[in-house]
Amino acid sequence: MAKRTKPAAKRSAPAVKFPKVGANELLTLLDFVRFAVSRFIEAKLVFAHGTTDPTAEAAFLICEALHLHPDQFETFVSARVTVAEAKKILDLIERRVTTRKPAAYLVNKIYMRGLPFYVDERTIVPRSFIGELLDSHFGGEDDEAGGSLIADPQAVESVLDLCTGSGCLAILASRNFPNAAIDAVDISKDALAVAARNVGDYGLDHRLTLHRGDLFKPLGNARYDLIISNPPYVDAEGMAGLPRECRAEPKLAFDGGADGLDIVRRILDEAASHLNPQGGLLCEIGRGREALEAAYPQLPLLWLDTEDSQGEVFWIAAADLA
Repeated sequence: MAKRTKPAAKRSAPAVKFPKVGANELLTLLDFVRFAVSRFIEAKLVFAHGTTDPTAEAAFLICEALHLHPDQFETFVSARVTVAEAKKILDLIERRVTTRKPAAYLVNKIYMRGLPFYVDERTIVPRSFIGELLDSHFGGEDDEAGGSLIADPQAVESVLDLCTGSGCLAILASRNFPNAAIDAVDISKDALAVAARNVGDYGLDHRLTLHRGDLFKPLGNARYDLIISNPPYVDAEGMAGLPRECRAEPKLAFDGGADGLDIVRRILDEAASHLNPQGGLLCEIGRGREALEAAYPQLPLLWLDTEDSQGEVFWIAAADLA
């Protein structure tokens, strides 16, 4: 009888080798930035989680290791670090390279519009353009865009954030609309746990209510002056090609179906029943503009650009949805 052979062991991917750094080889914050940038480029990391390039990512991690706000980096760029601080910085750089996890998960923090928010693997790392648009297009008649989509932010009494994730956009909306009660909805229990922490950190429990459910379902017949949403909108092609960093995030927060618009369609189809007559919908859809305009040729969608995006966020008034 033939001798039974053992199946060949699966070969694991080779471990990423991280270079050793000798004492006093790196001294200043700028030295560590240069070292980190070289390692990030060498490892072909992807940057899509609050920073857009290796230099910004390096500065972010170094500031977090040193308990500095990102805005303080230039002030201390030539400052030297202690031995203990150097070890902490190098550990973060190495973990970013070897794990390929988003930097925000390594430090449990992300900044939006200069404000810090807690984040971990239970929720997507927030990186929406809507925060910038709330400042540029919803500040009243004299806002920086030269014409606000809402005449008086003080008069906004109710805001809904759909697919809130970590709650960042809902919290930013509470600052833009100081007299509004905010509802925020997500289908993920884990994401809402993160959102609850952020809501508590900003002392908004009295103004911001979290709801667990599928889009509008947990809200009954409630109506709002403004609905904002950064829903899952990655299409099938995009899901198949997600970089390793993004695969560390919850799939539920990305997957928008074959063309990326499964959730967006539902929001558009149901929003009119949840908007006050003078209200409107602000929604981010990534690269789905062409598909959306083909699906809804009758809707006068207004596309809003930011410093880093074109045609990824639309606004539509309640009257036009009806």
